[in-house]
Amino acid sequence: MNYNFNEIEKKWQDHWAKNQTFRAKNNCDQPKYYVLDMFPYPSGAGLHVGHPLGYIASDIYARYKRHKGFNVLHPQGYDSFGLPAEQYAIQTGQHPAVTTEENIKTYRRQLDQIGFSFDWSREVRTSDPAYYKWTQWIFIQLFESWYNNSSDKAESIDTLITVFETDGNAKVDAVCDDEIEVFTASEWNAFSIEQQQEILLKYRLTYLAETEVNWCPALGTVLANDEIVNGVSERGGHAVIRKKMTQWSMRISAYAERLLQGLDQIDWTDSLKESQRNWIGKSVGASVTFNVIPNDTGSAKYKIPVFTTRPDTIFGVSFMTLAPEHDLVSKITTDNQRAEVEAYIKATAKRSERDRMADVKTITGAFTGSYAEHPFTKEPIPVWIGDYVLAGYGTGAVMSVPCGDQRDYDFANHFNIPIPNIFEGIDISEEAYGAKDNVIIANSDFLNGLSYKEATKKAIVALEKLNQGEGKTNYRLRDAVFSRQRYWGEPFPVYYVNGMPQMIDTKHLPIRLPEVEKYLPTETGEPPLGRADVWAWCTESNTVVDNEKVNNTTVFPLELNTMPGWAGSSWYFFRYMDPTNDDVFAREKALTYWENVDLYIGGSEHATGHLLYSRFWVKFLKDRGFVSIEEPFKKLINQGMILGTSAFVGRIVATGDFDGSEDVQTIHTDFFVSKPYADLIISDAEKAKQLMEIIANHYSVENKDQKFARPFTIGVSPTHVKVQYVNASDELDIQGLKSDSEFGDDYKDAIFVSDTGAIITLDTDSDDTFKVSREVEKMSKSKYNVVNPDAICEQYGADSLRLYEMFLGPLEQAKPWNTAGITGVHGFLKKLWKLYMGDSGLNITDAEPSKDNLKTLHKTIKKVEEDIENFSFNTSVSTFMIAVNELTAQKCTSKAVLEPFLVLLSPYAPHITEELWSLLGHEASISTAAFPQFDANHLVESSKNYPISFNGKMKFTLELPLDMSKDDIEKTVMAHEKTIAQLEGRTPKKVIIVPGKIVNIVG
Repeated sequence: MNYNFNEIEKKWQDHWAKNQTFRAKNNCDQPKYYVLDMFPYPSGAGLHVGHPLGYIASDIYARYKRHKGFNVLHPQGYDSFGLPAEQYAIQTGQHPAVTTEENIKTYRRQLDQIGFSFDWSREVRTSDPAYYKWTQWIFIQLFESWYNNSSDKAESIDTLITVFETDGNAKVDAVCDDEIEVFTASEWNAFSIEQQQEILLKYRLTYLAETEVNWCPALGTVLANDEIVNGVSERGGHAVIRKKMTQWSMRISAYAERLLQGLDQIDWTDSLKESQRNWIGKSVGASVTFNVIPNDTGSAKYKIPVFTTRPDTIFGVSFMTLAPEHDLVSKITTDNQRAEVEAYIKATAKRSERDRMADVKTITGAFTGSYAEHPFTKEPIPVWIGDYVLAGYGTGAVMSVPCGDQRDYDFANHFNIPIPNIFEGIDISEEAYGAKDNVIIANSDFLNGLSYKEATKKAIVALEKLNQGEGKTNYRLRDAVFSRQRYWGEPFPVYYVNGMPQMIDTKHLPIRLPEVEKYLPTETGEPPLGRADVWAWCTESNTVVDNEKVNNTTVFPLELNTMPGWAGSSWYFFRYMDPTNDDVFAREKALTYWENVDLYIGGSEHATGHLLYSRFWVKFLKDRGFVSIEEPFKKLINQGMILGTSAFVGRIVATGDFDGSEDVQTIHTDFFVSKPYADLIISDAEKAKQLMEIIANHYSVENKDQKFARPFTIGVSPTHVKVQYVNASDELDIQGLKSDSEFGDDYKDAIFVSDTGAIITLDTDSDDTFKVSREVEKMSKSKYNVVNPDAICEQYGADSLRLYEMFLGPLEQAKPWNTAGITGVHGFLKKLWKLYMGDSGLNITDAEPSKDNLKTLHKTIKKVEEDIENFSFNTSVSTFMIAVNELTAQKCTSKAVLEPFLVLLSPYAPHITEELWSLLGHEASISTAAFPQFDANHLVESSKNYPISFNGKMKFTLELPLDMSKDDIEKTVMAHEKTIAQLEGRTPKKVIIVPGKIVNIVG
């Protein structure tokens, strides 16, 4: 019987779906295990072979844990709000919901054909109103909460109101806005409702504030820092500028210390933990206040607070630097400097924070014209602005100590600012000295002669006496902007009364997205929801009504922004526990049983986005008593990328004065050269000259274009082409490329130069070939190196795909895809099939297994179990191959060996093992079978195949019992006919025996 993998795989995928084989139970006596993949976004391109890597790994582990007796929850769903669907809607007018539904169908089909053991009965989608009802509910809970530093947790806003009503706010220790005025209980009670709401908004965990944001004009929305790469938007590569907007923000900064401490309680990689520690950025030091010296702007009332980790260096301050966006800049800048300062601010607004932090070579700045007073010396210190200081970190201002900080040092040198040396015996003539250890402070008045620690303590005490500073712990982590100026996202359950936000009662959720005519911002700059005709809240009917009914008495305008992409993904793991419940986001019994995710697998790119926000939301929900856990993910593994092998054709680029204007121009010609010939023209000037003549002749004679009659030079520009037109020998299918429905027009006039330098013509038979160059890169549609898993499954089967992806290398490492390599694992599955199936059917007997059979089985059990527990899936595949080779060589037909072997292989190749399991007579799925038990006795050797050597040269081997004594070994060896033949009647001088290892006859 042949191995008809397509039929087998379709049969079992249908069986699993029909019987809901992998459906988890919420009420179960079995121990639970929760395996989860990071929420996929259903893109229009569907899956490529790089996407399933983590899914296959998690599926292997989920299936393994089922074999080990666990009740496994392995759900899947879709993070279905997102920019791509909205961008497509803007381009085509098609509603994002329609696009998303189509994309999900493609994803589901592709996921099913790979044989994942997902519990699809629990599927969730963030864009489903039944789901985002609870995202809106969580937002309301955050709004109705504040962070009490005294109890170190979030509490209901009602508890804060009670304190205000009885004691005022003087003794309240909360995470809140800066510079909140102190009021008494009587003053609070006398405030109007609007005044009270304004004050409470400064304490709430989600709040409205004017914030410096990353604005992307092309996308029409605000982006988080982790959505910006190299100064442009991650999605589309559009320019990003900094601007101030009124936005919803979340006070994640309240949880900074707990987010840090929690990292010690979870099993994540050190690199991932370090990424979060760096993002949170804890620093211990002091806050220092510098008073601005009066100038022509009347700036006497202004103060500049800074945070420093080195208060010991305060006498080294020779200037101050504010972030260009700092609120004080416009207030303290003198008239003489205003034009320069404003021009500088405009220029820096085009650079992202990441660019500014990463660029240490470009030194720019502007002097405000103002000075601040040194707290101790009372000397004036010039106040500058510079883009290496960020408004979102610390106070947005630094006391610049050029002798102790390299950026300050470079800035001072560039602008000729003095660099006082406050370190005893340290040379700062070439660079700043940033070390703390073994430093003795000098030229610093009362700090002279002190070490770093001694000077730090003394400086803080002195600052506190002056009321100009105190010891402080600071965090880099900023509050998270929570607004997006987009359509396709969760609507806020918020309406506005006199400009103040009001929450819609939770019993009226969800507030559904309205219909809009276009998905672009309005002509007046409002977000797309500003185009909705029915987007107002009636407080009498508690429904969304027509905008024309807004009277600001009973009908009010609704929030026009939507929530960011990370909103729905910050809690989805809880919804899987109880996905259809309409009364709570998950009932307590389900939350108690499943607790948190035991194994979470996904990409490292989410380290400072999704993973941080999820931890924040879970800690908040725990504080408010909605869940009982502190961390969402116990163990987390970042899978590496599967890289694509891109293909490039070498486009000839000509450079010269083509129009006689003496201006050098660069022209991308229609000529493409193969890799061998490209290498040749680069190294051989004569070959390059010949090609230039061909190009000049082509354009001047055939195209009547005389610009190439002038002298020019040529170079080769690598250009991506689709890998589907390149064979295993790196040869390009030119006809296929020219006929491509998407890019064929780009190559219709292309001229291809072969490996030998000949022009390739497609209308004649020719042996000329065109070889592309190859490069391993990220697998991406934009690089045209995507390999579709549909084609792999069709040609080789899903089990081959699963095994091959695991076989490529360690899970955490990046590895290149090579379709040719899959034939090896496909051949292994054919060999496995032949081990079980003969020409006439199943070739399995009840024969007792041999010692070798059992040895092969149990060493495989031991190795595979160790590999799965250590997530070393690649070495398991090798182990399976060795085992099948050995069992085949042993001519094993024993059911006692071949049946448990199927269970071992089942997590990796579920379709073929399910089929063979069924043929063995089992009605229940192989997924319910217990994992085989390892028995070490089968690996204990009872005999040894001794090498028998004569004067150190082995002549033959002899199998002897391991417990045989040295004397008996010697007698047996010496009596052997081969020994007698070797000795030829000689008496050996001695016989060396090492029991269990060797026998050497000397003489």
